[in-house]
Amino acid sequence: MRRALVVLAVLAGSVLLGLQGPATADGVARDTGRVALIGVPGLAWDDVTQADAPNLWELTRGSAIGLLSVRTVSNITCPYDGWLTVSAGTRSAAGYACGAPPAPETRGTGAVIPDYRYLIDVAGQRNAGILGETLKAAGRCSIAIGPGAALALADRQGAVPRYHASPLQVRTADLEQCPMIAMDVDDLVHPYLTSGKLPKVPEQLGPRERRDALRLADAKAGALLSVLPAGTTVLLAGLSDHGSVPHLRVAALREPGAQGRLLGAASTRRADISILPDLTATVLAKLGVPAPATVIGVPLQVGEPGATIDRLRRGDDTAQAIRSVKGIYFTVVAVLQVLFYVIAFLLLRRRKGLSPVRFAAVALAALPVSSYLVNLLPWSSLPQLIAGVLGWVAAVTALAFGGPWRRRPLGPLAVVAGVTAVTLAGDLLTGTTLQLNSVMGYSAEVGARYYGLGNIPFALLATGTLLATTVIAHRWPGRPGVAAIVVLGAFAMVLGGSGMGSDFGGVIAFVPGIAVTALLVAGKRVSIVKLGAFCVAGAVIVMTFAVLNYLRPPDEQTHLGRFVGQVLSGEAFEVIFRKLQAMLATLLSPNLMPIVIAAVAFLVYAILRPDQASAGVVPAAFRHSPALRAGLIGTLVSGVIGMLVNDSGAAVLSMALALAVPLLLAVGIGALGREQPAEAPTAGHLARTAD
Repeated sequence: MRRALVVLAVLAGSVLLGLQGPATADGVARDTGRVALIGVPGLAWDDVTQADAPNLWELTRGSAIGLLSVRTVSNITCPYDGWLTVSAGTRSAAGYACGAPPAPETRGTGAVIPDYRYLIDVAGQRNAGILGETLKAAGRCSIAIGPGAALALADRQGAVPRYHASPLQVRTADLEQCPMIAMDVDDLVHPYLTSGKLPKVPEQLGPRERRDALRLADAKAGALLSVLPAGTTVLLAGLSDHGSVPHLRVAALREPGAQGRLLGAASTRRADISILPDLTATVLAKLGVPAPATVIGVPLQVGEPGATIDRLRRGDDTAQAIRSVKGIYFTVVAVLQVLFYVIAFLLLRRRKGLSPVRFAAVALAALPVSSYLVNLLPWSSLPQLIAGVLGWVAAVTALAFGGPWRRRPLGPLAVVAGVTAVTLAGDLLTGTTLQLNSVMGYSAEVGARYYGLGNIPFALLATGTLLATTVIAHRWPGRPGVAAIVVLGAFAMVLGGSGMGSDFGGVIAFVPGIAVTALLVAGKRVSIVKLGAFCVAGAVIVMTFAVLNYLRPPDEQTHLGRFVGQVLSGEAFEVIFRKLQAMLATLLSPNLMPIVIAAVAFLVYAILRPDQASAGVVPAAFRHSPALRAGLIGTLVSGVIGMLVNDSGAAVLSMALALAVPLLLAVGIGALGREQPAEAPTAGHLARTAD
């Protein structure tokens, strides 16, 4: 009887909800009007001009505008993957190199995507069709115009209830029948797909050919805009790339009150940047339909006034400038690191050039943090970027040798490590404006991260924090020093692992580094069992951060919380597998592994053969400051574990070594000047010291 009453109550509630109409995410029913999504794959803000694209120009003038990161699974997004991501509400890919979405087969007033189940059953895109299925379940009909739009609005069986091949086939009366309209404007990207796939060159068309394609696309978009029912909310999106280089694309939202404002999203925490899954969430929100839990995007946010097309063009230009120099930058860093160790080996073994080697070591260690500090300057070109980085290197180096601390062996290390840690911690507290579009940070067009603590910044924050706190432990040994390591280390770890940093693997690696450093400073031994326990503790802490983040509303979750959702939905294995592949690929990087090999080889040889390798500077550094030895071991622990648990892999360990080892040599050279000539310690003695 009780079960029967419960069933009746549920049925009654369902009837009442049906009478009230569909509910929004906050449970309040409302009539939300009509939405039109116009996807123009390949559209960039450079294309939107009054002369070549008058219809799109007029549309964007009356809209909130922003930058769209179109990255899906790989760095380059084809139209097929772009529209599929809108369909799924999460980053998706059809597999292999791809081009245009498949042409649908007409069935009465609708259409069917051929071999659609391939996406779900073979390609592993289990979320394909979520948008169409959700709209159908909510009783919201939709109209698709063009192949990409059909793919976006198809249900789980690949069926689209209403389909037209061209906007010329529809009238205002037709569009008034459904609240959801989507159109694929493929004229701009079509000339790039002559082989059926995106070309492997940055730009395949000449300026005149691209303008011709743009004018065709603008005319098609104008044809739809001219027959849209009054009051329709319009979304314009440049849904894909057009060549081998990723770009930030056009995003615009026309609705009352949006004109001239910035368009961003909570998914990126940027006022002017959004991602493809945000389009799915926005469509559902505008139609008053709750988004399924698998949709990782959030509704677009109309921000502050003052948005201009020129500003958005500069945004992509900045990203491209960083992209063009990033590979060269890491190559230069690798070359400088290797040359430094070679020259230091040749000079130190003869006990010559100690002061120049110390100065070079500090300057080299100041290079990573300078790549972030340069974003405090208003640079706008590649020469200005390079000059700015070099200027900050000079400033940090001058500070390291400019005060009374220069006479102390640990003085320059304290300055460089402290500036590195404070810079990155301050960046996390102020919205990570320094890491975005930086050569050692991340850029929006790549789409791997838009806020929080990147993997390389994690390595530098962890290393800088551990080294700086060991200076405190050297000055105030015993419990005060241990407390400084634990408290300041925990503060930096929480910054990185909380919603501010949103760093998953970094916490797992940072906790063992802090614990090992603190134990060694306290005079305790570290066993393999203890090290394993510390790693487990790091995993538990980061999962706690992730679960707490998951319990927040979907539009406030970071990727920590979304990972919990992926675990619950069974998608986490695919994410972990992709990260493992990325990590293994870094082990073959010609820019990262030379730093690791050269630094580790020099360090090991300097310990085992101190006179032959470095005039005993490494043992001198350890004799001067046992706390520094503890900090170096803790850094190596964090670096190695960070390499194994992050998709950046070798980048984590290489940057930890790039900061720590040169500073260690600088301390050793400073300490040698204070020591009387003495017999060099034996390898056995040093091995016992490192236990």
